[in-house]
Amino acid sequence: MEKADSIKIRLKNVSKHFGAVKALDQITIEFAPGTMTTLLGPSGCGKTTLLRLISGLETVTSGEIWFGGEDVTELSATRRDVGMVFQSYALFPHMTVERNVGYGLRVLKTDPSEVGERVRQALKLVNLDGYQKRHPDELSGGQQQRVAVARAMVLKPKVLLFDEPLSNIDSKLRRSMRDDIRRLQKSSGITSVYVTHDQAEALAVSDEVIVINEGKIEQQGPPKSLYHLPKTAFVANFIGESNVIDATLEKDGNNKWVVLGDTRVQLPMGKNVPAQEGPIKISLRPENMHIKSENQSGTAIEGIISQSAYMGPVMEYSIDTKVGSLFTRAPAYHEQYQPNDKVFLHVNPEELIVIPTVGENRNI
Repeated sequence: MEKADSIKIRLKNVSKHFGAVKALDQITIEFAPGTMTTLLGPSGCGKTTLLRLISGLETVTSGEIWFGGEDVTELSATRRDVGMVFQSYALFPHMTVERNVGYGLRVLKTDPSEVGERVRQALKLVNLDGYQKRHPDELSGGQQQRVAVARAMVLKPKVLLFDEPLSNIDSKLRRSMRDDIRRLQKSSGITSVYVTHDQAEALAVSDEVIVINEGKIEQQGPPKSLYHLPKTAFVANFIGESNVIDATLEKDGNNKWVVLGDTRVQLPMGKNVPAQEGPIKISLRPENMHIKSENQSGTAIEGIISQSAYMGPVMEYSIDTKVGSLFTRAPAYHEQYQPNDKVFLHVNPEELIVIPTVGENRNI
């Protein structure tokens, strides 16, 4: 299948209300041409509603939706040229794979010879060439999902939408399936929007991630940026795992320190911090804390192991400290600790994430 002419998707001040409930409130975002953007957030945050507004399955309460230079706000789903892959595969059980994939083309009264060739190309793209005569009940869950993807892509839509497509697939298959979806999107060049509540899935498949919370956008950016530079405590907690704790910023000329309980850590010169001294919030990722039995650096956080769990290659620990309960991991082949053991958490100042507050001024 040849690459699509990619388009930009734009939402301008889009709101969606269900009675008195504001599912989405004044959303303005862009989805770059040819990219995969993931809408990520907890259940009820508005991500699926946003996807349905883009598809035309829901109508906006206010605002505009543009596909390239075309205002599609008032267009129905059938007139938007959108392909959609649902949680449920929605395959016709009485139809063969090739009949399922070619269904939309037949509805559009495409020439039968063209239908056959396009179906073959689509199945080849999802590595199911040779499965044309099978029925859905003769396929695995992963294979059925590939058929659903092929059925959407065979129409060569302007926009491809994924509504939690891996939620019904066994966890062992998810990694390979998300890699397949990423490969297919890149090879097709179709501007795609993907909905999930799974952070690892979002990081793996996306060019950009949009974190949504209570109908509003918390942050948008590349996965690496959101992980290492979260703009809010919500994003820090939701993207990966994080310990968000209260701390104090102190300054003396060009020198800066973060005070964590009775631990004082000097920050490197280039660290981006608020302009004013005082209370701040810090994000500590589990992988950025190193657990030891001694305070080797002199600036470690002292704590007591409250829980430990063997997870195969790693040990997971919950540690009670003066700044609250902290969660971390350590390789299982290292020294292992038990509840009530005293330990020290060593933190690299470079790895401290200072979470900005709304509207604050920052300097370095």
